[in-house]
Parts: sequence; structure tokens; C-alpha cells
Amino acid sequence: MQLLIEAIGFGIASGAVIALGAVGFSVQFGMSNVLNITYGALMTLGAYIGLFLIDRGISPWAALAIAGVVVGAASVAFNRGLLAPLVRRGTRAFAIVIVTVSAGVVLQYVIVVFAGPDAKSYGEQSGQTFHLLGMVLTASEVTIVVLAAALMLGLHLLLTRTTLGRAMRATASNRILAQSCGIATDRISDIAWMLSGMLCGAAGVALAITTVSFDFSLGAVFLIPMIAAAVLGGIGQPYGAMVGGLVVGVASELAAAFTNPAYREVVAFGILIVMLLVRPHGLFGAAWATRRLMA
Repeated sequence: MQLLIEAIGFGIASGAVIALGAVGFSVQFGMSNVLNITYGALMTLGAYIGLFLIDRGISPWAALAIAGVVVGAASVAFNRGLLAPLVRRGTRAFAIVIVTVSAGVVLQYVIVVFAGPDAKSYGEQSGQTFHLLGMVLTASEVTIVVLAAALMLGLHLLLTRTTLGRAMRATASNRILAQSCGIATDRISDIAWMLSGMLCGAAGVALAITTVSFDFSLGAVFLIPMIAAAVLGGIGQPYGAMVGGLVVGVASELAAAFTNPAYREVVAFGILIVMLLVRPHGLFGAAWATRRLMA
């Protein structure tokens, strides 16, 4: 019983990191309708930017914020410089996916050129431990959970309580109609890519904080749980990605606790396959999104 409770605690901490990345991925996909596989490499970039800053005496949480801003800017530049021109030219969706895969591989090995292929570590960041309902969490894990919850709340308020949020939802729903209503859709798209990139960079640093060591494949390995969480909640639906991240995180940790830790990714693959077969629109699918938009 104690093992089950501890696994759930670790799953919540892991799910918070997955949710950060998955929400950013969903925001990006919902706005552009592009399956951006480069997202994983950008997460790796965020982790290495965080390492660079921490090695120079900056606190991990300040490094998380700075890495988020830098990766957000890189995300906008990537869309503006490569993906948007391809979309305007009418490039097929499959070809754009291949481009994002290729760009991700290139970025991975650019990181290797500057940082080397060896595993890196942020060092000991855990601090004291907290006991809650039988769960044991480190200070870093508690901070990440609280930070993820705050960012999710902030995103919710942005999407539902601001003019910018309404413009983002309108652009994601029907870009042409939004443009005809006077919404600057290109600017809104840049803001969405910036937000998703910031969440991506923050998730990269958060993942590196909770990982003993990491290398240039960090984001590529983590991409599958993120996509599984996004598909589980409904691809393009930020709220669904929040729930999906927690479900994937807890399920993966339970599998690791009661079977083999190597099966974490297998569980994520399994959830992804089952959802695509049973409910391809996810738990929060198109009908739910339409109701939210009308509200």
C-alpha cells in the first residue's frame, strides 16, 4: 500500500512536468495545426540553457524563467523563418512533419557541438522532503507542482478572461473568420508560439531538475509522454492536456513501481495507442471545445 501511495506522489510530480510540456504542445498545435516534432529538441535546448545559467551561479528557478523566454523566442523564430513560409506555399502536412523531425535532429546535434555528448546534471537540487498523505516529495518536486498549477491557472485566466485569450481561441477555431473580424492573426500566432515555447523551455528545465542526469536526447525521449498526454486530453485542447499530463505521469510511475522502470515509455505508448483507437478526439474533444468557444 505504501508503495502505491509513493508511486502516486512521484506520478503527480512527473505529471506536472508532462502537463507543462503537453499544454504548450497543445496550444501550438491548436493555433497552427502543425505537428511540431521539433518541440522535443526545443525542450532539450531549454534544459541546456538552464545548465549554462546554473553553472554561472543563477538559481534554478530564475534559470527556468530565463530558459522559458529564450526558448519562446526561438519557437517564434522557428515558425516565422521555416514553418509559416511552408504553410503559405501549400506544403502538405506530412512534408511539414518531416521538416520538423529533421529540424529537431539538427538542433540536437548543434547542442552536442556546443555541450558535448556526455551526460550532464544540475547537481543536488532536491532540498528537504515533505510528507503528505503518505507521499514523500522533495522540495524541488513540490515547487514544480505548485509552479505548474500556477502556470495552468494563469493560462486559463488568459484564455477565458482576456481579449487576447478570446482572440487566440477565435484564431484557433477559424483563422479566416477571425481575420475578417479584424483580428491580427499573424500577431496572435506569434504570441501563441511564444507561450508554447516558454512552457516548452520551462518544462525542459523542470525535467532536468527532477532527473539525475540527462543528455541531448532528453526532449526526444520525453516527447512521447507529452504527445500521449495531449492526445488523451484532446489534441489542441490545453485543459485536456493538463488532465492528460497527470494521468500519464501517475500511470507511468505506477508501472515503474510494480513492474520495471523501463516500462514508463511503454505505458505512454499504450495510452497513446488506446486513445487513438477508442476515442481519437480525446477526453476533451471537438464537441467540448465548441461548447467552450461558444461560452
